[in-house]
Amino acid sequence: MTLADCDVETTRGHGNGGQNRNKRDTAVRITHRASGAVGYSQDQRSQLQNKRAAWKRMVATPEFEAWVRKQCGADARTIAEVDRAMWPVNIRTEVRENGEWVERDNGHA
Repeated sequence: MTLADCDVETTRGHGNGGQNRNKRDTAVRITHRASGAVGYSQDQRSQLQNKRAAWKRMVATPEFEAWVRKQCGADARTIAEVDRAMWPVNIRTEVRENGEWVERDNGHA
């Protein structure tokens, strides 16, 4: 998961902070498209610092954490399915005996 998987919006910050905060787009909102998790920051005067803070807040949301758990679970299920498919009892092979193809199963050759 990278920033490319997210929508990043910049806006002007509100409140105290002077001219830089009121006239420049320093506030940042990051939305993770797959999970819907949102992180927002306007605490700093720098857009880069706000982007880092928004990222940390987005990653800490329950929506993002649930998405990560779901993704890890999907990978674990896929690995388990592949492992089960590779059990010797599930593998069928063909061997050539006396010029004829003979099917063998249960992992016995």
